[in-house]
Amino acid sequence: MKKIEELYQLYFKDVYLYIKAISKDEHIAEEVTQESFFKAIKSINSFKGECDIRVWLCQIAKNTYFSYCKKNKHIVSEEEIDLHDTGQQSIENQLLDKEQAVLIHKILHKLDEPYKEVFHLRTFGELSFKDIGDLFGKTESWCRVTYHRAKMKIIESLDKEGE
Repeated sequence: MKKIEELYQLYFKDVYLYIKAISKDEHIAEEVTQESFFKAIKSINSFKGECDIRVWLCQIAKNTYFSYCKKNKHIVSEEEIDLHDTGQQSIENQLLDKEQAVLIHKILHKLDEPYKEVFHLRTFGELSFKDIGDLFGKTESWCRVTYHRAKMKIIESLDKEGE
């Protein structure tokens, strides 16, 4: 029981701030974060340690938030949910489609460094911008800009493929 309390104490603020940034609502962020920790505690045995526990908790929180949005359509409209889908999200959705995934991986493979590695670490490694910046010995801002540029290069290449 003590481990669960420690987990909650250590990561509540990070998860809360992540959901608050997505939802733009303190009350929703509080509710979703609470439910996310409840879900995480119930499934803690499924955590394999393949990623940082903060990443795992934020993934649970993101899924909980989108479930919350679907259940409460009268509170959060589809348009608002779509506003939260950034280019990263649309690329994630495209990765679910096998043909698109192969195409994106081919484009990613051709990207120059550091774009390729930053995009890979962020999207597939699910590392935070801060963690990626630390790996490169750069700032979080540098990492965000590099990731954004990589994403734009991928989107541009996808657009050329679609022409």
